[in-house]
Amino acid sequence: MKFNEDSRVKIPALLHLTRLGYTYLSRKEHFKRNEESNIFPELFSAALSKINTGVHPNEIEKLLEELILKLNYDDLGKAFYNELTKSSGIKLIDFQNFQNNSFHVTTELTSKNGDEEFRPDITVLINGMPLVFIEVKKPNNKEGVIAERNRINSRYQNRKFKRFANITQLMIFSNNMNYEDGVVEPLMGAFYATSSLKDLHFNYFREEENLNLTYLLAPENDAIENTVLKDNNVEVIKHSPEFQQNKHYNTPTNNIITSLLSKDRLAFVLNYAIAYVEEETDGKKELQKHIMRYPQIFACKAIERKLDGGVKKGIIWHTQGSGKTALAYYNVKFLTNYYQKKNIIPKFYFIVDRIDLAIQASSEFSNRGLRVNKVNSKSDFVSDLQTLGAIHNDSGQAEITVINIQKFSEDAVVLKDINYDLNIQRIYFLDEAHRSYNPKGNYLANLINSDKNAIKIALTGTPLLKQVIGDYDSKALFGDYIHKYYYNRSIADGYTLRLIREGIDTNYKMKMKEILSQIDVLKGDIEKKLVYAHPKYVEPLLDYILEDLYRFRNTEADDSLGGMVVCDSSEQARELFEQFERRFGTQETEVINLNMAAEPVVIYGQPRNKLRAAIILHDVNDKDIRKDLIDAFKKGKIDILFVFNMLLTGFDAKRLKKLYLTRIIKDHNLLQTLTRVNRPYKHYKFGYVVDFADITSAFNRTNKLYFDELQSELGSDIEGYSMLFKSSEEIEQDIQKIRETLFQYDTLNAENFSQQVSEIRDKKILNEIIKALRTAKELKNIIRLEGYDDLLQKMDFFKLNQLLNVAEARLGMINSVDAIQNNNDTTNLINTALEDIYFVFTKISESELILADELKSWLRKTREGLQDNFDQQDPRFVSLREELERIFKKKNMEEVTQDEMRDNIVLLKSIYERVRELNRQNDLLKSKYQQDEKYVRIHKRLKEQSTLSLKEIELYEALQHLKVNTDEQLMNNNRLVENESYFEEYIMQMLVRELKQEKKINLDFNTAQAINTLIVNEYLTQYNGRRV
Repeated sequence: MKFNEDSRVKIPALLHLTRLGYTYLSRKEHFKRNEESNIFPELFSAALSKINTGVHPNEIEKLLEELILKLNYDDLGKAFYNELTKSSGIKLIDFQNFQNNSFHVTTELTSKNGDEEFRPDITVLINGMPLVFIEVKKPNNKEGVIAERNRINSRYQNRKFKRFANITQLMIFSNNMNYEDGVVEPLMGAFYATSSLKDLHFNYFREEENLNLTYLLAPENDAIENTVLKDNNVEVIKHSPEFQQNKHYNTPTNNIITSLLSKDRLAFVLNYAIAYVEEETDGKKELQKHIMRYPQIFACKAIERKLDGGVKKGIIWHTQGSGKTALAYYNVKFLTNYYQKKNIIPKFYFIVDRIDLAIQASSEFSNRGLRVNKVNSKSDFVSDLQTLGAIHNDSGQAEITVINIQKFSEDAVVLKDINYDLNIQRIYFLDEAHRSYNPKGNYLANLINSDKNAIKIALTGTPLLKQVIGDYDSKALFGDYIHKYYYNRSIADGYTLRLIREGIDTNYKMKMKEILSQIDVLKGDIEKKLVYAHPKYVEPLLDYILEDLYRFRNTEADDSLGGMVVCDSSEQARELFEQFERRFGTQETEVINLNMAAEPVVIYGQPRNKLRAAIILHDVNDKDIRKDLIDAFKKGKIDILFVFNMLLTGFDAKRLKKLYLTRIIKDHNLLQTLTRVNRPYKHYKFGYVVDFADITSAFNRTNKLYFDELQSELGSDIEGYSMLFKSSEEIEQDIQKIRETLFQYDTLNAENFSQQVSEIRDKKILNEIIKALRTAKELKNIIRLEGYDDLLQKMDFFKLNQLLNVAEARLGMINSVDAIQNNNDTTNLINTALEDIYFVFTKISESELILADELKSWLRKTREGLQDNFDQQDPRFVSLREELERIFKKKNMEEVTQDEMRDNIVLLKSIYERVRELNRQNDLLKSKYQQDEKYVRIHKRLKEQSTLSLKEIELYEALQHLKVNTDEQLMNNNRLVENESYFEEYIMQMLVRELKQEKKINLDFNTAQAINTLIVNEYLTQYNGRRV
């Protein structure tokens, strides 16, 4: 029987697509396609006639000819994509009623140009157009999925395949394995991408929504299955257990197919998730095609849900480097269509707090094809707000206004009395929402009063820490989190790099003391910043930086790597730059002159490439020159930047991989600064921070704040662990407390309970109820984990979980109502200094920096690993649990200093790896018993008994026969188990027959009775509902 990628992955994927509503197109029908484009004219014409009422066939034929011409353009398919998504004229796809389109799937459809050809494993056709293809590999194939990426890169660089690259919108690559976090290259897993002429980027996809598979997937159809198998000449695999298993909807390949190709999702991806971006590479402008990252997809959907619920403000917390400006861009089209369905005209504003960020955002938006309106003065903004039209251009091009928060004034308010009906909705994207929006200042009040009906979506790469902002609740200002995407997940997904901190020894501090004493003798007290700008300090500092950058480039064999020095003061920055010019000559500010090759120079007695530098201060050069110098650095024409307060946030230069810190930066600014070097670039796995200032204490403080915020958002894993080690007496006390809290409420009838909590307006009371119900939910798992099965009878835990959903829904409703009612009353809400930081990075030799959410992740994974084990009586599991209990009694697992975090993670990882291996072994045995956990426990207990001299396979065969016969009897007589005495006698008879008569085991009465009791108890426990 075949056991390859076709039988294991491709054929099951084809069948899964038919269950999602795609019609299988036989390979025998491929001759009907247009070979230039792989469009099927008959399918194309029939579909377009259906979705475009009254269109003549000749018009469709002419349109097809035009499309084939456009597919020959050297534009990566931009002209074709514009046709695909346009909303006027003859539509290629009906996005309003997506089900109205035609959906087909086929295999091995040849893409051919002359003698060159390739055949994707699976091609998905929408209205006869091959818009999606899927490449599959068998699990653990050599080189993994990366081999397919290299292959497609090679194909699409071949200009003969230009038309096929231009028509393809979505590609999926899978070797039917789960992701292995921490593996930088895509060796295993299921990934997605869009067309690229080089350096195809594979994106992870992690489903965040609970998809209704009953609705999405049609039942298996035997006739369709036979057709697919016959068409691919693999009828022989039909009844094989491997094929039956691989057809399951929950394989990695089928999971990503459901997530991206179920019809609603595919409509979203095709209409909203693709962008063409003009990037400059090596001095040349290059058109790239980008596709939404999965957190951006789910953030858009979360915004939609909030708007549907009447919520008009909220926070999107996506870690630095995860594409927040791109998210705003994608939402321009998404929210435009959202509001157009309601006959509302949206106007979009991107609000920043610094000029350099306004310049950068404007560039990013225009590179993606948006028209950018810049507001140069407060009067310009007053005029903008009082302009009734939705757009400022005659072409109808989508647009966004980029504005500095300082441009909001008391006069900048929308017109209140309009003489004609024009429904406009303003959407404010507030960049870097963790700072500059002090409610005590007038900027925020002016922003809110400018249009009290505006939607306010706050964007931040760092969480809003209550401990930093003191008494003020930031969420009252901006609303609750709409969507969150954490740093650790971004690293696992390959969107940001890990960081290495390089601590510097203390020799320079001795020199600093000498300088301080000299100045004290000569001049008395002096400002400290002038000391750090003194040549006696700056010269050796620059020596170290230059030598380190040279060494770094030499080690990596890459002169494109850049550095940035974050200076102690503007005075120090000037002195460093002056010292640099003494070594390398006057530095150019005219960018055009930077194109000339730099002459080699002798540095430290060695011939070196001559370095170029720029100083970026608000009072050095004008803003246009600064912009040009920053662009020159991004393009590799400048090697080092000297900065003080500028470029610490929002600055994105992928080649920047060395950050030199000469001062301590606090709170959210620290994390923002560090993550300037975390952008993916070439093959690099890390960004490097050279720490002259010793920021360890600042790390520890901010990391603790970050950890606490994660606790408040995700729940406390520490509390979950503390509950793991409760005695039965303590659990009974908790149960009694729950009963007392819920005494006044009807906990037997969920409908009555719902009506009762619906009368509650006091959040404090509701939170007390929710806390009690959550405790009950946690207790159920702990009871099972500890084996206190009798305590499961003390409360109806299933019912209490229902009530928890009811109470949480009520609290959510109150929050939504409050959010709407309080929308116009936020000017007096105090939320100063939205500063936050959340990662602690350290270096031991050249070790990886540790992040706070990494500790949180290991706490969660270890706890879940323990709770997932269904055999808590296993001596190995008991040993692990006791070891963890001892660890928790000895150590503070909430400690987030670097040394403690490192030690705690090592301990947790060790426990997790062992419990995962134990769970894996349990799962292997469970598969032998048709997923029946009872017989796994029986098998293991009997195997542990030395009195039973059976080989494991003999034990399995005996128990399997007993299981089949017992289960069959129970199916035919469901009252068998109700009579315990009779059931015990029945099992004993079966046991004697299987072991004594069939296996010829010398079975004494006591051993037989013990085995019988073990088996009977498992069935009775399940029957009585004490296990789930």
